[in-house]
Amino acid sequence: MRESLYIGIMSGTSLDGIDVALVDFNFPTPSLIETYFLVYDQYLREKLLALNQVGYDELHRAALLSNQLSRLYADAVEGLLSKSGVSSQNITAIGCHGQTVRHCPQSERAYSIQLGNAALLSELTGITVVADFRSRDIAAGGQGAPLVPAFHQVIFGHTEKHRIIVNIGGIANITSLSPRREVIGFDCGPGNILMDAWCLQHTGSLYDHNGYWAETGCIIPELLEALLAFPFFSLPPPKSTGREIFNSEWLNSYLHGKESPRNVQATLLKLSVETIAQSIWLHFPEAEEIYVCGGGARNGKLIDELKTALSGKEVNLTDVLGVDADWMEAFAFAWLAKQTINKVPGNLPAVTGAQGCRILGAIYTA
Repeated sequence: MRESLYIGIMSGTSLDGIDVALVDFNFPTPSLIETYFLVYDQYLREKLLALNQVGYDELHRAALLSNQLSRLYADAVEGLLSKSGVSSQNITAIGCHGQTVRHCPQSERAYSIQLGNAALLSELTGITVVADFRSRDIAAGGQGAPLVPAFHQVIFGHTEKHRIIVNIGGIANITSLSPRREVIGFDCGPGNILMDAWCLQHTGSLYDHNGYWAETGCIIPELLEALLAFPFFSLPPPKSTGREIFNSEWLNSYLHGKESPRNVQATLLKLSVETIAQSIWLHFPEAEEIYVCGGGARNGKLIDELKTALSGKEVNLTDVLGVDADWMEAFAFAWLAKQTINKVPGNLPAVTGAQGCRILGAIYTA
């Protein structure tokens, strides 16, 4: 077995599918060897979305979906290994985030639920699986998210330059990597989640390709102002969020029903841009370089607007640093699995609010 090889699996809030990454940690700089993507079908997306809200027979439905997801994760791993030509016997472990269906990190009622049967995944792949990364951080008083900033620090930290990593997935989050301050990271609001839902509702497409539809609309100033006034945006970090807050019902509560759909889409894109940019200007005005990853990095209209909102700062995709923007989180969960296997903490208390550094995840040995 090559003890340097790990697999990371990420299926995020956007519910588009499963990202799988094969990573080699044999060198000082981790190397992304191969990637694989397995798309969710519409029926699975609908079943997962239904579990984001209270409903009938939730425990049974969640258990069945956990098994179904794990079989899909195993299929994705098989596809990755076949594509790479690497044997499963050479993989030390899989880091599997699971599919988040509830994230409620506040107060003594804190919990976060990611679907996935890690034991089944280990049986199907014959590979040790590390899963349930958020629970230990939450038990230690943290929010359990975001967890990727610790990985950002390792791979992107610079001894002289203050860098910001912006991940625009379903939810957008920010990592501040300053040579003079501790790492700070937090969710700043909706990334693609509202835009995708609105686009699907009104065009039948899963997402607004390159922001072309939003570009045909005009921003509705009073709607944007009302959305930006939502209390979450003014909360200080640490903070995290998800579909529990930012969903279609939340958006509809601000609409009177006569808005042009394309104008709403333009406004939602501007909301994502403004909440990211305002967070950076408020908390990290001295930052020199901004690097974007996640699905939103491929939305040309969003990136152009973000560059305008962050005028004076250098804005690029993480691709220029050697990490493909599409594969950042899968890469990160391979790293988090390595941390767990090696009994090294994977969280950052300054990011999540936990009482201290903790070894994250549960190990299901092959």
